Amino acid sequence: MSKKSTDKTATAAKKTTSAAKTGGANAAPAAAPKPAASGPNPSHSSPVNTALSADEKVELYRKLVRIRRFEERSLRAYQAKKIGGFLHLYIGQEAVAVGCCSLMGKDDHVITAYRDHGHAIAVGMDTKALMAELYGKVTGCSKGKGGSMHYFAPSLNFWGGHGIVGGQVPLGAGLAYALKYKGLKGAAMAFMGDGAVNQGAVHEAYNLASLWSLPVVFVIENNGYSMGTSQARSSAGELATRAAGYDMKWEIIDGHDLYDVRAKMEPLLRRAREESKPALVEIMTYRYRGHSVADPDKTYRSKTEIEDYQRTKDPINLFRAILQSEGALTDELIEKIDTEARSEADFAADFAEASPFPTPEDIQKDVYWEADNPSQRTSGGRLFFN
Repeated sequence: MSKKSTDKTATAAKKTTSAAKTGGANAAPAAAPKPAASGPNPSHSSPVNTALSADEKVELYRKLVRIRRFEERSLRAYQAKKIGGFLHLYIGQEAVAVGCCSLMGKDDHVITAYRDHGHAIAVGMDTKALMAELYGKVTGCSKGKGGSMHYFAPSLNFWGGHGIVGGQVPLGAGLAYALKYKGLKGAAMAFMGDGAVNQGAVHEAYNLASLWSLPVVFVIENNGYSMGTSQARSSAGELATRAAGYDMKWEIIDGHDLYDVRAKMEPLLRRAREESKPALVEIMTYRYRGHSVADPDKTYRSKTEIEDYQRTKDPINLFRAILQSEGALTDELIEKIDTEARSEADFAADFAEASPFPTPEDIQKDVYWEADNPSQRTSGGRLFFN
């Protein structure tokens, strides 16, 4: 689409947020914007979706369910005091990560913020290593030193998992710069929440990406709330259209609909790979749980709002209904996938429980490369001070 979007669905979604802003500082928090219903979604017949085999469609559905069950199991572990620190759950947003990451090629890269569990599973990380990381165990993907916010898998082109709000966005531009510098036909996807969009580093990344024509797609996962503050109270104007100020293409996507995510992300990723051009997308989504598990989630939105969203916009239910109508899913297969996903999550928790903690000696490992590779050290002086 052009910078002057004519997407009626997106416009309707945006009006929901804009209308809420007229209520002033004391207005009730706005729900996540909901795209208007206007008949069959043309994204469903997009070539990138019609080209999928029945098995590929089922695999996409399986990933949605696996993420949901993993998150539910990790919540139980947290409540049982098996997990400490923060735990930012991805329940409700699954179609965003699965849809985007399903489009990755061999030279495409992903970086995201601290709500990173869904992206990690979507790119293919082992749930045993993911759960072990939550438990702080040495078998975790970051050897127990990162926790919920710091999943990494360089072998899968997944670069985290970052705890500083907006801090990963310039790094995403850096990934794109590296691709261009090396002459690789790849693209970087830099995910952020709507609470990160006002950070200065984010706008610096937008600016440099446009100036240097970097192959990056900046992805705003707009779940309607920055911690406990609604978007209507925290961010002036339209988030996606900010791209116009940086001469970037932009798009607004229905994050509840996996097919819509794939259909609208695919041309932007292809453009990034082939033309080395950046873009900004805003994906409308919603989280069922609090900002983190520690968030009481009772002061800034109503139970009715959450239940209404679950009933009408749940990404798993929506995609399941689509695949059933297409004949790709049967009741028996649905039950099998759910049973396997629950078993996988339970097995991951058992693995994490049985795994050892890092030793005190491990605290100085994986900090400095030269400390871990002393035979190749070229610098002088002390690396650690006790």
